[in-house]
Amino acid sequence: MARTRIASNLHQLTVREVQSADEGDHTDGGGLLLRVRRESASWVFRYTAASGRRREMGLGVARRGSSAQAGDSLKLARGLAHEAREQLQRGADPIDERDKRKDAARQAEAKQKTAKAKERLTLARVAREYHERVIEPTRTDKHAAQWIASLEHHVPEAIWHAPIDTIDAPMLLAALSGVRALADSSVKIPETLQRVRQRLDAVFEDAIFHKRATTNPASAIRRKMQEGQKRRERGQFTALPYREAPAFLAKLREQPGIAARCLELTLLTAARTSETLEATWDEFDLRAGLWLIGGARMKAGEDHLVHLSSPALAALQAQRGLHESFVFPSPVLRDKPLSNMAMLAVLDRMDMRDVTTVHGLRATFSTWAYETNAARPDVIEACLAHSETDRVKAAYNRAQFAEERKALLAAWAGYLEAPPASNVVPISRAA
Repeated sequence: MARTRIASNLHQLTVREVQSADEGDHTDGGGLLLRVRRESASWVFRYTAASGRRREMGLGVARRGSSAQAGDSLKLARGLAHEAREQLQRGADPIDERDKRKDAARQAEAKQKTAKAKERLTLARVAREYHERVIEPTRTDKHAAQWIASLEHHVPEAIWHAPIDTIDAPMLLAALSGVRALADSSVKIPETLQRVRQRLDAVFEDAIFHKRATTNPASAIRRKMQEGQKRRERGQFTALPYREAPAFLAKLREQPGIAARCLELTLLTAARTSETLEATWDEFDLRAGLWLIGGARMKAGEDHLVHLSSPALAALQAQRGLHESFVFPSPVLRDKPLSNMAMLAVLDRMDMRDVTTVHGLRATFSTWAYETNAARPDVIEACLAHSETDRVKAAYNRAQFAEERKALLAAWAGYLEAPPASNVVPISRAA
Protein backbone atom coordinates (compact mmCIF):
# COMPACT_ATOMS: atom_id res chain seq x y z
CA MET A 1 0.00 0.00 0.00
CA ALA A 2 2.81 2.40 0.88
CA ARG A 3 4.50 1.80 -2.46
CA THR A 4 1.24 2.47 -4.33
CA ARG A 5 0.66 5.67 -2.36
CA ILE A 6 4.19 6.92 -3.11
CA ALA A 7 3.81 6.06 -6.77
CA SER A 8 0.56 8.02 -6.97
CA ASN A 9 2.43 11.11 -5.79
CA LEU A 10 5.18 10.86 -8.42
CA HIS A 11 5.85 13.11 -11.42
CA GLN A 12 4.20 16.24 -9.99
CA LEU A 13 6.34 18.74 -11.93
CA THR A 14 5.83 19.66 -15.54
CA VAL A 15 8.59 20.63 -17.94
CA ARG A 16 7.32 24.20 -17.92
CA GLU A 17 7.35 24.32 -14.12
CA VAL A 18 10.93 23.01 -14.07
CA GLN A 19 12.00 25.68 -16.52
CA SER A 20 10.28 28.58 -14.68
CA ALA A 21 10.63 27.50 -11.01
CA ASP A 22 11.54 30.24 -8.55
CA GLU A 23 14.03 29.98 -5.70
CA GLY A 24 13.21 27.23 -3.23
CA ASP A 25 12.55 23.46 -3.15
CA HIS A 26 9.95 22.10 -5.58
CA THR A 27 8.79 18.50 -5.11
CA ASP A 28 8.22 16.06 -7.92
CA GLY A 29 7.03 13.41 -5.47
CA GLY A 30 8.61 10.28 -4.09
CA GLY A 31 11.44 12.25 -2.48
CA LEU A 32 12.62 13.95 -5.70
CA LEU A 33 13.12 17.73 -5.34
CA LEU A 34 14.08 20.53 -7.71
CA ARG A 35 16.20 22.92 -5.66
CA VAL A 36 16.69 26.42 -7.00
CA ARG A 37 19.27 28.68 -5.38
CA ARG A 38 19.77 32.05 -7.08
CA GLU A 39 21.17 31.32 -10.56
CA SER A 40 21.69 27.60 -9.98
CA ALA A 41 19.29 24.66 -9.93
CA SER A 42 19.87 21.04 -9.00
CA TRP A 43 18.05 17.78 -8.37
CA VAL A 44 17.97 16.31 -4.87
CA PHE A 45 16.65 12.98 -3.63
CA ARG A 46 15.47 13.12 0.00
CA TYR A 47 14.93 9.85 1.86
CA THR A 48 15.05 8.04 5.17
CA ALA A 49 17.75 5.36 5.38
CA ALA A 50 17.17 1.97 6.97
CA SER A 51 18.98 3.26 10.02
CA GLY A 52 16.31 5.95 10.44
CA ARG A 53 18.66 8.72 9.35
CA ARG A 54 17.27 11.43 7.04
CA ARG A 55 19.56 12.00 4.09
CA GLU A 56 19.75 13.98 0.88
CA MET A 57 21.54 12.81 -2.23
CA GLY A 58 22.42 15.16 -5.05
CA LEU A 59 21.39 13.92 -8.50
CA GLY A 60 23.09 16.55 -10.58
CA VAL A 61 22.48 19.93 -12.20
CA ALA A 62 19.01 20.81 -13.43
CA ARG A 63 19.48 22.31 -16.88
CA ARG A 64 16.69 24.78 -17.73
CA GLY A 65 17.99 26.84 -20.64
CA SER A 66 15.26 25.57 -22.92
CA SER A 67 12.20 23.36 -22.68
CA ALA A 68 14.16 20.56 -24.34
CA GLN A 69 16.93 20.82 -21.75
CA ALA A 70 14.43 21.00 -18.91
CA GLY A 71 12.60 17.92 -20.22
CA ASP A 72 15.78 15.87 -20.58
CA SER A 73 16.99 16.95 -17.14
CA LEU A 74 13.67 16.02 -15.53
CA LYS A 75 13.64 12.61 -17.23
CA LEU A 76 17.18 11.84 -16.07
CA ALA A 77 16.45 12.93 -12.47
CA ARG A 78 13.33 10.76 -12.29
CA GLY A 79 15.32 7.76 -13.54
CA LEU A 80 17.95 8.25 -10.86
CA ALA A 81 15.31 8.73 -8.17
CA HIS A 82 13.59 5.53 -9.31
CA GLU A 83 16.86 3.62 -8.99
CA ALA A 84 17.37 5.05 -5.49
CA ARG A 85 13.88 3.97 -4.41
CA GLU A 86 14.59 0.43 -5.59
CA GLN A 87 17.76 0.37 -3.54
CA LEU A 88 15.80 1.50 -0.49
CA GLN A 89 13.30 -1.30 -1.12
CA ARG A 90 16.23 -3.76 -0.97
CA GLY A 91 17.42 -2.25 2.31
CA ALA A 92 20.41 -0.47 0.75
CA ASP A 93 21.38 3.13 1.27
CA PRO A 94 21.57 4.96 -2.13
CA ILE A 95 24.39 7.27 -1.02
CA ASP A 96 26.45 4.35 0.29
CA GLU A 97 25.81 2.42 -2.92
CA ARG A 98 26.90 5.39 -5.00
CA ASP A 99 30.07 5.78 -2.94
CA LYS A 100 30.85 2.10 -3.43
CA ARG A 101 30.49 2.46 -7.20
CA LYS A 102 32.77 5.50 -7.18
CA ASP A 103 35.36 3.65 -5.10
CA ALA A 104 35.16 0.66 -7.43
CA ALA A 105 35.54 2.92 -10.45
CA ARG A 106 38.56 4.65 -8.91
CA GLN A 107 40.16 1.33 -8.06
CA ALA A 108 39.53 0.02 -11.56
CA GLU A 109 41.06 3.16 -13.04
CA ALA A 110 44.07 2.93 -10.75
CA LYS A 111 44.49 -0.74 -11.61
CA GLN A 112 44.32 0.08 -15.30
CA LYS A 113 46.93 2.81 -14.90
CA THR A 114 49.16 0.43 -12.96
CA ALA A 115 48.76 -2.22 -15.64
CA LYS A 116 49.69 0.27 -18.35
CA ALA A 117 52.69 1.42 -16.33
CA LYS A 118 53.82 -2.17 -15.87
CA GLU A 119 53.49 -2.78 -19.59
CA ARG A 120 55.95 0.05 -20.11
CA LEU A 121 58.30 -1.34 -17.42
CA THR A 122 60.04 -3.87 -19.62
CA LEU A 123 63.12 -5.75 -18.50
CA ALA A 124 65.16 -3.62 -20.91
CA ARG A 125 63.88 -0.37 -19.45
CA VAL A 126 64.36 -1.46 -15.84
CA ALA A 127 67.84 -2.87 -16.55
CA ARG A 128 68.97 0.31 -18.29
CA GLU A 129 67.61 2.46 -15.47
CA TYR A 130 69.44 0.28 -12.91
CA HIS A 131 72.61 0.49 -15.00
CA GLU A 132 72.42 4.29 -15.13
CA ARG A 133 71.61 4.63 -11.42
CA VAL A 134 73.88 1.98 -9.89
CA ILE A 135 76.49 0.64 -12.31
CA GLU A 136 77.70 3.74 -14.15
CA PRO A 137 78.53 5.74 -10.98
CA THR A 138 80.47 2.85 -9.39
CA ARG A 139 82.38 1.23 -12.27
CA THR A 140 84.88 2.34 -14.87
CA ASP A 141 83.44 3.58 -18.16
CA LYS A 142 84.71 0.47 -19.92
CA HIS A 143 83.27 -1.94 -17.38
CA ALA A 144 79.94 -0.11 -17.25
CA ALA A 145 79.66 -0.33 -21.03
CA GLN A 146 80.49 -4.04 -20.95
CA TRP A 147 77.91 -4.60 -18.20
CA ILE A 148 74.89 -3.38 -20.16
CA ALA A 149 76.22 -4.67 -23.49
CA SER A 150 76.33 -8.22 -22.12
CA LEU A 151 72.58 -8.05 -21.41
CA GLU A 152 71.66 -6.34 -24.67
CA HIS A 153 73.62 -8.87 -26.72
CA HIS A 154 72.68 -12.10 -24.95
CA VAL A 155 69.16 -11.72 -23.54
CA PRO A 156 66.70 -12.74 -26.30
CA GLU A 157 64.41 -9.99 -27.62
CA ALA A 158 61.24 -11.74 -26.42
CA ILE A 159 62.50 -11.57 -22.82
CA TRP A 160 64.42 -8.29 -23.06
CA HIS A 161 61.35 -6.33 -24.15
CA ALA A 162 58.78 -8.19 -22.01
CA PRO A 163 57.19 -6.49 -18.96
CA ILE A 164 59.51 -7.35 -16.10
CA ASP A 165 56.75 -8.64 -13.81
CA THR A 166 55.61 -11.17 -16.44
CA ILE A 167 58.95 -12.97 -16.67
CA ASP A 168 59.07 -16.16 -14.64
CA ALA A 169 61.87 -18.64 -13.98
CA PRO A 170 60.96 -21.32 -16.59
CA MET A 171 60.60 -18.61 -19.25
CA LEU A 172 64.00 -17.09 -18.47
CA LEU A 173 65.73 -20.47 -18.24
CA ALA A 174 64.33 -21.55 -21.60
CA ALA A 175 65.45 -18.31 -23.23
CA LEU A 176 69.01 -18.46 -21.90
CA SER A 177 69.31 -22.19 -22.57
CA GLY A 178 68.27 -21.52 -26.15
CA VAL A 179 71.11 -19.05 -26.56
CA ARG A 180 73.56 -21.57 -25.15
CA ALA A 181 72.31 -24.33 -27.45
CA LEU A 182 72.80 -22.17 -30.54
CA ALA A 183 76.28 -21.02 -29.54
CA ASP A 184 79.34 -22.21 -31.43
CA SER A 185 81.20 -24.77 -29.40
CA SER A 186 84.40 -22.75 -29.67
CA VAL A 187 82.85 -19.89 -27.69
CA LYS A 188 82.58 -20.23 -23.92
CA ILE A 189 78.95 -19.19 -23.91
CA PRO A 190 78.03 -20.95 -20.62
CA GLU A 191 80.39 -18.63 -18.69
CA THR A 192 78.95 -15.68 -20.58
CA LEU A 193 75.40 -16.63 -19.65
CA GLN A 194 76.35 -17.22 -16.03
CA ARG A 195 77.54 -13.62 -15.93
CA VAL A 196 74.36 -12.49 -17.67
CA ARG A 197 72.36 -14.37 -15.04
CA GLN A 198 74.29 -12.65 -12.25
CA ARG A 199 73.53 -9.24 -13.71
CA LEU A 200 69.88 -10.07 -14.25
CA ASP A 201 69.81 -11.24 -10.63
CA ALA A 202 70.87 -7.75 -9.55
CA VAL A 203 68.29 -6.11 -11.84
CA PHE A 204 65.40 -8.25 -10.57
CA GLU A 205 66.44 -7.82 -6.93
CA ASP A 206 66.43 -4.05 -7.37
CA ALA A 207 63.07 -4.23 -9.18
CA ILE A 208 61.56 -6.13 -6.24
CA PHE A 209 62.89 -3.51 -3.83
CA HIS A 210 61.21 -0.75 -5.88
CA LYS A 211 57.99 -2.81 -6.24
CA ARG A 212 58.36 -3.24 -9.98
CA ALA A 213 58.44 -7.02 -9.71
CA THR A 214 57.49 -9.62 -7.13
CA THR A 215 59.87 -12.48 -7.98
CA ASN A 216 63.50 -12.93 -9.03
CA PRO A 217 63.61 -15.58 -11.77
CA ALA A 218 67.33 -14.99 -12.35
CA SER A 219 68.02 -16.19 -8.81
CA ALA A 220 65.65 -19.14 -9.17
CA ILE A 221 67.40 -20.52 -12.27
CA ARG A 222 70.92 -20.43 -10.85
CA ARG A 223 71.03 -24.08 -9.90
CA LYS A 224 69.14 -25.12 -13.03
CA MET A 225 71.71 -23.46 -15.26
CA GLN A 226 74.49 -25.29 -13.43
CA GLU A 227 72.63 -28.59 -13.79
CA GLY A 228 72.38 -28.00 -17.53
CA GLN A 229 76.15 -27.79 -17.99
CA LYS A 230 78.39 -30.78 -18.52
CA ARG A 231 80.26 -31.89 -15.45
CA ARG A 232 83.93 -31.01 -15.60
CA GLU A 233 86.41 -33.81 -15.28
CA ARG A 234 87.76 -34.25 -11.78
CA GLY A 235 90.61 -31.85 -11.15
CA GLN A 236 89.66 -29.60 -14.05
CA PHE A 237 89.29 -25.92 -13.20
CA THR A 238 87.36 -23.21 -14.97
CA ALA A 239 89.96 -21.40 -17.05
CA LEU A 240 90.02 -18.10 -18.90
CA PRO A 241 90.41 -18.51 -22.69
CA TYR A 242 93.94 -17.33 -23.44
CA ARG A 243 92.74 -14.91 -26.13
CA GLU A 244 90.96 -13.02 -23.37
CA ALA A 245 93.96 -12.98 -21.04
CA PRO A 246 95.39 -9.61 -22.24
CA ALA A 247 92.08 -7.87 -21.56
CA PHE A 248 91.89 -9.68 -18.21
CA LEU A 249 95.34 -8.38 -17.19
CA ALA A 250 94.43 -4.84 -18.21
CA LYS A 251 91.27 -5.05 -16.15
CA LEU A 252 93.15 -6.61 -13.23
CA ARG A 253 95.61 -3.71 -13.17
CA GLU A 254 92.69 -1.36 -12.61
CA GLN A 255 91.99 -3.13 -9.32
CA PRO A 256 93.67 -1.65 -6.23
CA GLY A 257 95.07 -3.60 -3.30
CA ILE A 258 97.61 -6.23 -2.31
CA ALA A 259 95.45 -9.16 -3.46
CA ALA A 260 95.18 -7.74 -6.97
CA ARG A 261 98.99 -7.50 -7.23
CA CYS A 262 99.26 -11.05 -5.90
CA LEU A 263 96.90 -12.26 -8.62
CA GLU A 264 98.87 -10.30 -11.22
CA LEU A 265 102.12 -12.04 -10.24
CA THR A 266 100.30 -15.40 -10.24
CA LEU A 267 99.16 -14.81 -13.81
CA LEU A 268 102.58 -13.60 -15.03
CA THR A 269 104.47 -16.54 -13.50
CA ALA A 270 101.86 -19.32 -13.95
CA ALA A 271 102.38 -20.09 -10.25
CA ARG A 272 100.05 -22.00 -7.98
CA THR A 273 97.88 -20.05 -5.53
CA SER A 274 99.79 -20.97 -2.39
CA GLU A 275 103.14 -20.27 -4.05
CA THR A 276 102.39 -16.58 -4.48
CA LEU A 277 100.25 -16.13 -1.35
CA GLU A 278 103.02 -17.40 0.93
CA ALA A 279 105.96 -15.92 -1.00
CA THR A 280 108.65 -14.35 1.19
CA TRP A 281 111.28 -11.81 0.22
CA ASP A 282 114.17 -14.17 0.95
CA GLU A 283 113.01 -16.37 -1.96
CA PHE A 284 113.70 -13.60 -4.50
CA ASP A 285 116.83 -12.32 -6.20
CA LEU A 286 115.38 -9.25 -7.88
CA ARG A 287 118.67 -8.26 -9.48
CA ALA A 288 119.00 -11.62 -11.17
CA GLY A 289 115.26 -11.82 -11.83
CA LEU A 290 114.85 -15.16 -10.05
CA TRP A 291 112.38 -16.64 -7.62
CA LEU A 292 113.43 -19.85 -5.90
CA ILE A 293 110.55 -21.64 -4.19
CA GLY A 294 111.71 -24.25 -1.72
CA GLY A 295 110.60 -27.84 -2.07
CA ALA A 296 108.70 -27.65 1.21
CA ARG A 297 106.26 -25.26 -0.47
CA MET A 298 106.02 -27.13 -3.79
CA LYS A 299 103.47 -29.78 -4.69
CA ALA A 300 106.17 -32.11 -6.04
CA GLY A 301 108.37 -31.51 -3.01
CA GLU A 302 111.28 -30.18 -5.11
CA ASP A 303 112.76 -26.72 -5.41
CA HIS A 304 111.31 -24.70 -8.27
CA LEU A 305 113.06 -21.80 -10.00
CA VAL A 306 110.93 -19.15 -11.66
CA HIS A 307 112.47 -16.72 -14.14
CA LEU A 308 110.84 -13.35 -13.59
CA SER A 309 109.83 -11.25 -16.58
CA SER A 310 110.05 -7.46 -16.48
CA PRO A 311 106.32 -7.06 -15.68
CA ALA A 312 106.63 -9.64 -12.90
CA LEU A 313 109.57 -7.74 -11.42
CA ALA A 314 107.57 -4.51 -11.60
CA ALA A 315 104.68 -6.13 -9.72
CA LEU A 316 107.11 -7.25 -7.02
CA GLN A 317 108.80 -3.87 -6.73
CA ALA A 318 105.39 -2.33 -6.00
CA GLN A 319 105.22 -4.51 -2.87
CA ARG A 320 108.52 -3.43 -1.36
CA GLY A 321 108.25 -1.99 2.12
CA LEU A 322 104.87 -3.47 3.04
CA HIS A 323 106.27 -6.24 5.24
CA GLU A 324 109.70 -7.49 6.30
CA SER A 325 108.99 -11.08 5.39
CA PHE A 326 105.84 -11.62 3.33
CA VAL A 327 105.59 -10.18 -0.16
CA PHE A 328 101.81 -10.14 0.07
CA PRO A 329 100.99 -9.56 3.75
CA SER A 330 97.49 -9.67 5.16
CA PRO A 331 96.13 -6.15 5.68
CA VAL A 332 94.15 -7.46 8.68
CA LEU A 333 96.28 -10.06 10.48
CA ARG A 334 99.78 -9.09 11.61
CA ASP A 335 102.65 -11.27 10.41
CA LYS A 336 100.36 -13.35 8.23
CA PRO A 337 100.17 -13.64 4.45
CA LEU A 338 96.98 -13.04 2.51
CA SER A 339 94.22 -15.59 3.02
CA ASN A 340 93.50 -18.13 0.31
CA MET A 341 90.23 -16.29 -0.43
CA ALA A 342 91.92 -12.96 -1.18
CA MET A 343 92.48 -13.52 -4.90
CA LEU A 344 89.01 -15.01 -5.29
CA ALA A 345 87.65 -11.78 -3.83
CA VAL A 346 89.47 -9.88 -6.58
CA LEU A 347 87.83 -12.09 -9.19
CA ASP A 348 84.48 -11.32 -7.56
CA ARG A 349 85.10 -7.58 -7.79
CA MET A 350 85.98 -8.01 -11.45
CA ASP A 351 82.84 -10.11 -12.08
CA MET A 352 85.15 -12.88 -13.30
CA ARG A 353 84.48 -15.57 -10.68
CA ASP A 354 82.38 -17.64 -13.10
CA VAL A 355 84.92 -17.24 -15.91
CA THR A 356 88.08 -18.47 -14.23
CA THR A 357 89.51 -19.70 -10.97
CA VAL A 358 92.92 -18.59 -9.78
CA HIS A 359 94.30 -22.04 -10.50
CA GLY A 360 92.58 -21.96 -13.88
CA LEU A 361 94.97 -19.19 -14.97
CA ARG A 362 97.69 -21.84 -15.09
CA ALA A 363 95.59 -23.66 -17.67
CA THR A 364 95.25 -20.37 -19.56
CA PHE A 365 99.05 -20.12 -19.74
CA SER A 366 99.39 -23.78 -20.68
CA THR A 367 96.81 -23.58 -23.47
CA TRP A 368 98.47 -20.45 -24.88
CA ALA A 369 101.91 -22.06 -24.80
CA TYR A 370 100.80 -25.27 -26.48
CA GLU A 371 98.46 -23.79 -29.08
CA THR A 372 100.93 -21.11 -30.17
CA ASN A 373 103.95 -23.45 -30.05
CA ALA A 374 105.63 -20.95 -27.77
CA ALA A 375 108.02 -23.63 -26.45
CA ARG A 376 108.69 -27.35 -26.39
CA PRO A 377 106.30 -29.40 -24.21
CA ASP A 378 109.06 -30.21 -21.70
CA VAL A 379 109.78 -26.51 -21.25
CA ILE A 380 106.09 -25.70 -20.72
CA GLU A 381 105.70 -28.46 -18.15
CA ALA A 382 108.85 -27.29 -16.36
CA CYS A 383 107.46 -23.76 -16.10
CA LEU A 384 104.30 -25.21 -14.58
CA ALA A 385 106.41 -27.23 -12.11
CA HIS A 386 104.71 -30.44 -13.14
CA SER A 387 106.58 -33.40 -11.71
CA GLU A 388 108.59 -35.64 -14.01
CA THR A 389 108.37 -39.35 -13.23
CA ASP A 390 111.72 -40.08 -14.88
CA ARG A 391 114.23 -38.73 -12.32
CA VAL A 392 117.17 -38.76 -14.74
CA LYS A 393 115.18 -36.85 -17.32
CA ALA A 394 113.98 -34.45 -14.64
CA ALA A 395 117.53 -33.64 -13.60
CA TYR A 396 118.49 -33.06 -17.23
CA ASN A 397 115.47 -30.80 -17.73
CA ARG A 398 116.36 -28.63 -14.77
CA ALA A 399 119.86 -28.20 -16.09
CA GLN A 400 119.01 -27.51 -19.71
CA PHE A 401 115.76 -25.51 -19.70
CA ALA A 402 116.85 -22.36 -17.88
CA GLU A 403 117.13 -20.09 -20.92
CA GLU A 404 114.08 -21.61 -22.62
CA ARG A 405 111.96 -21.24 -19.52
CA LYS A 406 113.09 -17.65 -19.11
CA ALA A 407 112.24 -16.94 -22.74
CA LEU A 408 108.83 -18.63 -22.42
CA LEU A 409 107.73 -16.56 -19.41
CA ALA A 410 109.05 -13.40 -21.09
CA ALA A 411 107.03 -14.25 -24.19
CA TRP A 412 103.95 -14.87 -22.05
CA ALA A 413 104.33 -11.47 -20.38
CA GLY A 414 104.83 -9.89 -23.79
CA TYR A 415 101.67 -11.52 -25.10
CA LEU A 416 99.68 -10.29 -22.10
CA GLU A 417 100.94 -6.73 -22.37
CA ALA A 418 101.16 -6.25 -26.15
CA PRO A 419 99.40 -9.12 -27.91
CA PRO A 420 99.05 -9.28 -31.70
CA ALA A 421 95.81 -7.56 -32.69
CA SER A 422 94.50 -10.71 -34.37
CA ASN A 423 94.78 -12.63 -31.11
CA VAL A 424 92.94 -10.19 -28.90
CA VAL A 425 89.43 -10.99 -27.73
CA PRO A 426 88.03 -8.35 -25.36
CA ILE A 427 86.48 -9.53 -22.12
CA SER A 428 83.24 -7.88 -23.22
CA ARG A 429 82.62 -10.91 -25.43
CA ALA A 430 82.25 -12.99 -22.31
CA ALA A 431 80.85 -10.21 -20.15
